[in-house]
Amino acid sequence: MASDDQSPKERVDRWLWAVRLFKTRSLATEACKKNHVKVDEQPVKPSKEIKVGDIVCVKLGPLQKVVRVDGLIDKRVSAAVAAKLTTDLTTPQAYEKAKQDRLNLAPRIYFKKGSGRPTKKQRRDLDDFLYPDSPDE
Repeated sequence: MASDDQSPKERVDRWLWAVRLFKTRSLATEACKKNHVKVDEQPVKPSKEIKVGDIVCVKLGPLQKVVRVDGLIDKRVSAAVAAKLTTDLTTPQAYEKAKQDRLNLAPRIYFKKGSGRPTKKQRRDLDDFLYPDSPDE
């Protein structure tokens, strides 16, 4: 995909989905709209075009993942190919801290015996209540 200045660019939401940072493109778009995606320290809209060399910060739960764009692609590919298109700049300490935060934040939830499993709607409502989207610092 080439624009008038001849440097290849790709939409950030499509790229995030293609390199498997998000399971669906709509999740990538939603993350951009909630300011969970930053390119070069600036919050971006889903239609923002990125180029090779940009630094992308993505908030994935308690983890702030930082990747460098090494290649552009607009179609979803295998994980092996997707890994070649990014360089993970996230520190191992950030992964460890996110793992601990996830364990510390997950409260034990008990349901009344005999009430059965929660429905999908109840589970989503519970997730929204327990893990509300907080604005980035």
